Amino acid sequence: MLAAIVLVAISLLFTNRIVNSVGSREKERVEQWADVIRKKAELINLTNRTFDELRDRERQKVELWARATRELVRPSSDDIDFTFVLDITKENTDIPVILLDNNNKLLSSKNLNFDAERLSEIFPNRNEDELMQKYSDSVTRLALIWAKTHEPIPIEITTNWVQYIYYFDSEKLVQLQEQRDSLIVSFNSELIDNTTLVPVLFLDRESGQVIETNIDSLKPFRLAPLNNKSAVIAKMVDSVEIVLASNQLGMVYFDDSEELKQLKLYPYLQFVLIGLFILIGYIIFSTFRKAEQNQVWAGMAKETAHQLGTPISSLMAWISLLESNGHPKEEIDEMNKDIDRLTTIADRFEKIGSGAKLDPNDLKSTLQKSFSYLKNRISGKVDFSIQIPENEVVVMHNPSLLEWVIENICKNAVDAMDGVGQLHIEVTDSGHTVYVDISDTGKGIPSNKIKTIFQPGYTTKQRGWGLGLSLVKRIIETYHKGRVFVLKSELGKGTTFRIILQKP
Repeated sequence: MLAAIVLVAISLLFTNRIVNSVGSREKERVEQWADVIRKKAELINLTNRTFDELRDRERQKVELWARATRELVRPSSDDIDFTFVLDITKENTDIPVILLDNNNKLLSSKNLNFDAERLSEIFPNRNEDELMQKYSDSVTRLALIWAKTHEPIPIEITTNWVQYIYYFDSEKLVQLQEQRDSLIVSFNSELIDNTTLVPVLFLDRESGQVIETNIDSLKPFRLAPLNNKSAVIAKMVDSVEIVLASNQLGMVYFDDSEELKQLKLYPYLQFVLIGLFILIGYIIFSTFRKAEQNQVWAGMAKETAHQLGTPISSLMAWISLLESNGHPKEEIDEMNKDIDRLTTIADRFEKIGSGAKLDPNDLKSTLQKSFSYLKNRISGKVDFSIQIPENEVVVMHNPSLLEWVIENICKNAVDAMDGVGQLHIEVTDSGHTVYVDISDTGKGIPSNKIKTIFQPGYTTKQRGWGLGLSLVKRIIETYHKGRVFVLKSELGKGTTFRIILQKP
């Protein structure tokens, strides 16, 4: 056992060292990954700021272009110089704009990717008026689509005359936006496509919105606030703060990998397996020990029966000789009773050694025979009584061995009462089971000794081997497949033994 404990301790220490080493390397790898993610986030933020600045500049250009357009179309005197205004309108060579009146009628457009000539290639069978109308409708619809993301700029020519400039991002700004979106996709793919990464949860710090995650159970909550945020975060082992924008912070929470979690549990599983191995070894050892004890019991019983056989035969011959010489019949009868008793004892040991045969016998007959034998051989100061049902009680048992059980328990009870008291046997038939209760008014058994009284060698007598109750337990439980135990015991008031036997 000491060697097993030492081996378990060494194994646990070694496994824990491996777990701690793997955990440290995993954390280091996550921190390196977090640094890369942080740098990517900084690049995205820089791109976002550049994009916002360029978009603001483009709107300023469109607003300036709108004021210039207003000056060109507003009624004015002939002596005004429009050179500067015309230069401003000519400078816009990259921002697509569309000019509509307040009835959404197309007035003009600039820097669009398609024109009426392209429509003529697409619809070769249409006349010029139809093509111009289709072009006008297409441009008008495009302007209304732009208005959803870019607020149009009004040009108030007169009180009742208002035109609107619709615009969109320039081609350079569109390319910059695509690059930014590509960076964001790359940033998110670091979370969801990295199969070697530990479980990661990327949250908006203020709103608790799930920006991205590679945890399958949380993927349905992407781009939505996490209700049980605190409970989920509590399961994570560490976190990294990432700046998403000037006024927005993100938190990357990460957990141990499943492999590391399993590795942490491995020492305890190993301990359980080793304990199970020790338990199985103990059970096997105990089984072999009991088998050896059974062999010793059987061998001792056979040898006892064999040793008793020779003197019994000799005594029977001497009694026959005395009887032929005219010895008094009363004395011969008493000697024959003792010979019968010795024969019964030898027969009991023989059955224990060779295996008892069980037959459906009447329990009343067996108990009454034991009662008659004991009543004439125990102290007259013991009030001996028996209570048996009137009907026949058939139980699978060996009468000779069961008588031995009753005699052993009753003799122990008489010894516990010091030869003075009450001894009562009660039989209860409950259908499939029969209970035999043997009660005395002796000293009682201490509660801490109740489990040990059936063990071989246990005795409270000055003389004796402590085998009586051990034989009782073996006969009832091993041969009769029943049970015997102390039903109740109270110091100074007595003890009740219960025997349980099954009916055929």
